Amino acid sequence: MENKTQTVILAIFVAVSILSFGCGAAFAAVGCELNDPDRDIQKIFPQSTGYKTSYFTIQEAGGEKLKKEVEEKLKDVFDPLYESLDVPYSYYTILKGKDVIGYVHGVNQKGIYGAIQIILATDPEGKIIAFYYQKISSPEASKFRYKSFTDKFIGLTLADFYHSDNPAGKVADIKDPSEKNHGDFKATIRGTKKNLILLDTFILKGGKSI
Repeated sequence: MENKTQTVILAIFVAVSILSFGCGAAFAAVGCELNDPDRDIQKIFPQSTGYKTSYFTIQEAGGEKLKKEVEEKLKDVFDPLYESLDVPYSYYTILKGKDVIGYVHGVNQKGIYGAIQIILATDPEGKIIAFYYQKISSPEASKFRYKSFTDKFIGLTLADFYHSDNPAGKVADIKDPSEKNHGDFKATIRGTKKNLILLDTFILKGGKSI
């Protein structure tokens, strides 16, 4: 009888431990890192001789005050799951010798069917030189990955996204490639703008592209 009781107690302890770990993993802040930095960076910047990686969180850089500043620039509030204060943001500074020749950075953006991972490569002033989805689960994902669509983002800066409501602006010229998933298109525009705002906040600090 005593052995049976001990077995039941042990089973309950193990179950509680597993559930506690699972919840922790489920609610842990998750950033967006490159799947294979060496390969991905070499593909975008074949002339590079190396790179360094930096990590930032809004929590450490300014907390709630900084969050509100970013939300005002974004003209939207942060999603509590995808954009909590402790989400780590990864920045790859691309080098050629000692010179900085660009940056690569990604964000998670809530889409219709889950997280969308938007990767941008920029020149040292923040102008987009490459755009791609590291992850997108839309049933029309292939249309969003069309080069004819992703190339529309090349050459744009944060200043262009600050004027995205201008019907004659460069961002307004980007058309939804999907037929039934406009929500993922809107998420792409929002995620790209957020990506550039955070680059300016953490790295450029109000640089030339503004």
